[in-house]
Amino acid sequence: MKMRLSTVAAGFLLLAGVGDAAAQDVIIAPEQETVIREYVEKQPLASVELPGVELNIGSTLPDTVELHEVPDVEYRYVVVDNQTVIVDPGTRKIVKIIR
Repeated sequence: MKMRLSTVAAGFLLLAGVGDAAAQDVIIAPEQETVIREYVEKQPLASVELPGVELNIGSTLPDTVELHEVPDVEYRYVVVDNQTVIVDPGTRKIVKIIR
C-alpha cells in the first residue's frame, strides 16, 4: 500500500510541475512579433551586457535593466548581447528571444 501511495503522490507532483511549466509558456501572436521586429529595426537600442544572467525564456531580468515600450504591444523589449529580448513588464520575465 505504501508503494502504491508513493507512486500516486509522485505522479501528482509530476503533473503539477508540468502544469506550472505550461502556465509559464507565453505565445506571442505572429502579428505582434512582426510589429515588435519592425519597431526594433526602426528604434535600434544599444546592446547591454548582463554578466551572470542567462538568456532563457522564463529568466528574470534585474530591475536595473531598462525595458522599452513598443506601441500597442503589452510586452517590453531590451537588446541583450545583440539579441532582442521580449519581456513581461509585470514580472520582468523573458517571454521570447528574437535572434
